Amino acid sequence: MTDEDVIKRRLLIDGDGTGDDRRLNVLLKTFIKWCNTNDSPENNQIMYDRLLAQLAQCEFAVTKSDFATKMMKQELKNYETISDTIEGSIEVAKREIEASKEDLILAKKIRKNRMEYDALAKVINAQPDRKKTTEQLDNLTKELNELEEKKAQLQRKLDTRKNDFLVLMRSIKELQSNLDDSSSDEEGNDEKMSMDDDDEKVFEIYVPTSPVYGGEII
Repeated sequence: MTDEDVIKRRLLIDGDGTGDDRRLNVLLKTFIKWCNTNDSPENNQIMYDRLLAQLAQCEFAVTKSDFATKMMKQELKNYETISDTIEGSIEVAKREIEASKEDLILAKKIRKNRMEYDALAKVINAQPDRKKTTEQLDNLTKELNELEEKKAQLQRKLDTRKNDFLVLMRSIKELQSNLDDSSSDEEGNDEKMSMDDDDEKVFEIYVPTSPVYGGEII
């Protein structure tokens, strides 16, 4: 018979494996035998002592079972407390993990911003400083104002020249008009004089001559 078979047989006989059922059965059989026996008082005393010993063993087993039950209940409470503690620790760990994720995201953003800041700082450092830039801007503003003033002066000169040119053109037109009028008057006088000469010539041509007076004009 193997060890496994022995353990199975003991479990079948003892119930839960503590031997309580067998011990109670032995106690019951011994008690019945003691009640039905007609032995001598010495044997009865021996059997009585045996019954007390078996009863003490049963009481010890019951007490042991009670202590084991109480211990198991206490252990169960301890396990429940430990389980609650572990669950609480798990929740705390989850919250810490979530917080760590947020911190990681924030750290990545800070790192990205820092890299962008470094790149921007390099670009800014490559540019001239503010004082020099301000001086250059002031110089450019001054030059721009001077150019604006020169432009205004040139514009005023141009306007003056335009006005002078317009006056000159107006004078030329008036002079041209006067010259045209004078030319027209002279041409009219010349035409009138020419017409008078032509009339005289025509008169001379068509004036009849008298044969009486020897061809003299009448």
